[in-house]
Amino acid sequence: MTERRKSQQVMAGKVPIGGGAPITIQSMLNTPSNDIPGSVAQAVRLEQAGCQILRAAIPNREAVALIPAIKEKVSIPLVADIHFDYRLALESIAAGIDKIRINPGNIGEESRIKAVADACRQRGIPIRIGVNSGSLEKHVLAKYGAPTPEALVESALYHVKLLEKFDFTDIVISLKASSVDLTVRAYERMAQQCAYPLHLGVTEAGTARMGLVKSAVGIGSLLQRGIGDTIRVSLTADPVEEIQAGADILRALDLKKGVRFVSCPTCGRTRIDLIGLANQVEQALQDCTKDITVAVMGCAVNGPGEAREADVGIAGGEGEGLVFKKGKIVKKVPEDQLLAALLEEVDKL
Repeated sequence: MTERRKSQQVMAGKVPIGGGAPITIQSMLNTPSNDIPGSVAQAVRLEQAGCQILRAAIPNREAVALIPAIKEKVSIPLVADIHFDYRLALESIAAGIDKIRINPGNIGEESRIKAVADACRQRGIPIRIGVNSGSLEKHVLAKYGAPTPEALVESALYHVKLLEKFDFTDIVISLKASSVDLTVRAYERMAQQCAYPLHLGVTEAGTARMGLVKSAVGIGSLLQRGIGDTIRVSLTADPVEEIQAGADILRALDLKKGVRFVSCPTCGRTRIDLIGLANQVEQALQDCTKDITVAVMGCAVNGPGEAREADVGIAGGEGEGLVFKKGKIVKKVPEDQLLAALLEEVDKL
């Protein structure tokens, strides 16, 4: 993997973003902003699932009440998503928000930008500039004719300069599009033009199936190039699935510790219900925090050999199977005992 891009560091609450800090996984509440109990309950579930930074839409003054209610129940930093109304940013700051997502150019005259920048500076609150391909400024679209990587970068730098004018530099940048290629090329371009930390994501990526594929390709390819400091997998699904997907992307690139699964696609030699067994193993170990590789293989002929690097694994046979460690067979057990035998060996690690 390419060496990580060197970026400056900002703090969202007690969580560092950039500057070589571990890549954090974010999500966003999708409960109605006026449903405070429901929003709090979802925030708790997301924290339990591994969410490290949580965003909430603040569309009106009533929604500001979400901030103290959520912060009372979770310890992860909370981000206020603000559009157009700078007063909502100021009220969110006063309510104890940890980070603001706003585009300075959308909130009106410079005195308003200065007010938000000053309030954030006084409390050590960073601002994420979130550029989306579908909401570029008219003057940028007129110049480029369509959302292009250059257009997204120019839009982001336009907003950055508005904050820098008032000596505010605790900035995070995102440049999202629903097109994977456009997203990747925009981030690559931005990575060369500033040192601000980058929040990665493919916006409006789709349902759990297609959205996961697009996010894994887009986010994963950028991370593999060393670009990116925090990520959000945007799915039309339960936000908990975004957290699980984000963790899987990071583990696939060895950027996050945890269980890595190896399993074969099955073939004509398979004599056990390998697909069902693999799903059971994944489910049983979803909360395991051990930094290990676990293999679920279809046959004893190739299993221990092909998965010899796995810390522990199982390989199927005719109504039975093998348990192995680092390619060495430990024991043979009946098929219906394979799961229990594997979990027993994982406990020993």
